[in-house]
Amino acid sequence: MHIRIACRSALVAVLLSFAAVPASAAGEGARADRSCGDLRLTGSLPAPPVGMAVQQEVSIGADCRPRLGEVRLTPLGRADGTAAGAGTADTEGGRHRISSWNEMYDCCNIRMTALYLTSHWATEGGRVVSADADATQQWNREPWDAGWSRKSATEGVDCATGCPVSRSEAHAEFTYRGIFDATGAWYANTHHSYVDLKADGTAFCHFEVNLRHTFIGWNWRRGCA
Repeated sequence: MHIRIACRSALVAVLLSFAAVPASAAGEGARADRSCGDLRLTGSLPAPPVGMAVQQEVSIGADCRPRLGEVRLTPLGRADGTAAGAGTADTEGGRHRISSWNEMYDCCNIRMTALYLTSHWATEGGRVVSADADATQQWNREPWDAGWSRKSATEGVDCATGCPVSRSEAHAEFTYRGIFDATGAWYANTHHSYVDLKADGTAFCHFEVNLRHTFIGWNWRRGCA
């Protein structure tokens, strides 16, 4: 479809909660030879230092099982996904910003569907005094008005003012009708992104994607900056 070695070690040491729950490796009927079935992937990444991005890729192997890539810490301008969703943090006056990306690519490195979440929060006196979230989505279209479509999307925060911690979140559901399936009933990608916003200005990014029918070689890219 910046930065000291100690910081890098700390980030990698956090390593990520990761869960992958594949369904049967076989598809259905005539498609059984090319579908890995339903797949749910989850993971978390700590927010990096200002001016940096942390990211990770998960690929679907030949046995239909997820392959967890290394956590990479890179300068912001070299990070994947940042053009559409990420930015630098603004820590002046107790204001903070972090962006995350949650992208699904096919085996030909075409981005099928993606969810980008940017969270803003302000801190004072050991509390989150304000918080809000903005989200955007991307999806791949094909000629003749075909391809992926956005079915639904939401975003928000669970506590906007006077909070010890706030969580921002975004959700997006996509469907597909096109060259690879004309019925519209075979493929569906659902993305979920969450960011824990803390009163000390730090944050933690969490991700989930649910796929209905998955190909070998598909890869999930996630990151925050």
